[in-house]
Amino acid sequence: MTLRTPLNHALTTALIAGGLTFGGTALAQPQGLYSADELTDAEVFTSQNADKPVGEVEDVLLDENMQVHSLVIDTSEFLDFGQKQHIVETGKFTVETMNGDDKDEVEYKVTVEMTEDEIAQQPEYTDDWWADTQKKAVDAWEETKKTAASAWESTKAATANVLNSAGDALSEAGNETEQAAENAANETEQAAESAGNKAEQAGDEVVNETQQATDAAGDKAEQAGEEIDQETNN
Repeated sequence: MTLRTPLNHALTTALIAGGLTFGGTALAQPQGLYSADELTDAEVFTSQNADKPVGEVEDVLLDENMQVHSLVIDTSEFLDFGQKQHIVETGKFTVETMNGDDKDEVEYKVTVEMTEDEIAQQPEYTDDWWADTQKKAVDAWEETKKTAASAWESTKAATANVLNSAGDALSEAGNETEQAAENAANETEQAAESAGNKAEQAGDEVVNETQQATDAAGDKAEQAGEEIDQETNN
C-alpha cells in the first residue's frame, strides 16, 4: 500500500482563512484562521471517549474551491487496525482550538463523530482512492460548468422569447391603435357628412315651408281683394 506525502509539507505553514469548515457542529469559539501545519499531527478522539486518542491527523485535503474536503487520520499507533490511514470527510468531525492567540503555540484537538469501528470502515487513503476521488471531483466540476452553460442558454432563449413576445404585443397594439384611430376618423367624417345632409335637408324644408306659407298668404290676400271688389260693386 502506497501512502501519499502530507499536503502540508508542500504548503509549509499554510493558514486557511474564514471559509475553512471543520464540521457540521459549530466551534465553541470561531478562530478565523487555522494553521494546516499545526492541525497536522493533532490528536484525534471519538465523541464517545474524549480522553482516549484513536489517531492523529496525517494530512488536510482541500477541494477545488480550496475548502477542507477531509482529514487523513493515521490510526497505526493507536488502534489495532494495522498500518492504515483513513479518510474522514468534513461534517464528520469538529476541531477545538487551544492557545489560539499564539500562532507558535496553537494546538488543535480533533473529535470524530463516530466509533472506533466506524473509523475503521472509512475509506483508506491510497493511490486508488486519490485517483477515483480526483476523477469524481473533476467530473462534478465539468457537469457543473455544463449545467451553468445550459442554464445560461435557457435564460438567453427565454429572455429572447419574452422580448419577441413583447415586441409582437407592442406591434399588435400599435396596429390596433392605428386601426381604431382610422375607424374613429371615418366615423367622425360620416357623422359630419350626415349632420351636413340633415342640416341641408332641414334648410330645404324651411325654404319650402316658407314658400308655401308665402304663396298661401298671397292667395288669401288675392281672394280677400276679390271679395271686397264684389261687395263694392253690389
